[in-house]
Amino acid sequence: MEKIFLESPTISRKSEALAFLKEHVEYGSEINGTGGMDDCLYGTTYEQWLLEVEQRNNPEYCEKIKKPLSKTFFVIRKEDNRIIGMINIRYKLSDEYISNGYSHIGYDIRPTERRKGYAKASLFLALKEAKILGEERVLLECTVDNTGSNKTILALGGVLEKTELDNYDNTMTNYYWINIDESLDKHFDIYNQYLFDNSYKNRK
Repeated sequence: MEKIFLESPTISRKSEALAFLKEHVEYGSEINGTGGMDDCLYGTTYEQWLLEVEQRNNPEYCEKIKKPLSKTFFVIRKEDNRIIGMINIRYKLSDEYISNGYSHIGYDIRPTERRKGYAKASLFLALKEAKILGEERVLLECTVDNTGSNKTILALGGVLEKTELDNYDNTMTNYYWINIDESLDKHFDIYNQYLFDNSYKNRK
C-alpha cells in the first residue's frame, strides 16, 4: 500500500472528483462519506458543492440550515496524486443530532482501490483529523451486511453499541463508538507508516 494524505476539495480536482463518482455508478456501488458530492449526479454543480463544503464549516450557516458542522476531504495517494477515497467528518455533534441519525465519520474508497488496506489507513487519518477538531470519541455506522466496513471499524477499535433499523434508508445498521486517543495510540505503528503526513506523532 502506498502513502496517502488528506486534501481539501478544490476546483482543480473537478474532473477527477466527477470521475470518482462515475466509477461508483459504473460498479453499482453505494456512495458514502462524500459530504454530499453525490448530489452532483443529480443536477448540483461541482462548484455549488464546493461552496456548500466551505459553508458547512461555518457555525452560523449550519445553525441556519439545521445541519452539523462538517469537513470533507479527498484521500489522495501520493505516488500518482490520485483520489482514492473521501472522508466526511461531522463534529461538535449534539445529542439531538445523534438521536436524529447523524454520526461523526463517513468514508468511502473508490471501487477499484478496495481490498488494498486503504479503508483502514483512511479511517486512521479521519480519527487524527477528528482529534484536531476537538473530538474525544466518535460514532460510526454501517449496514449490517457491509462486511468490509464493519471489519474496518472493528480493526480501528470500534465498540458496537447497538444494531437497529435506520429509518433514513430502512436498513439494519450497526453503530460503533471509537475512543480516538486509544485507537491512535494502539494503531500508530500499524497505519502511520502509510501516511504521507506523519505530523500526528508530533501532536501526541
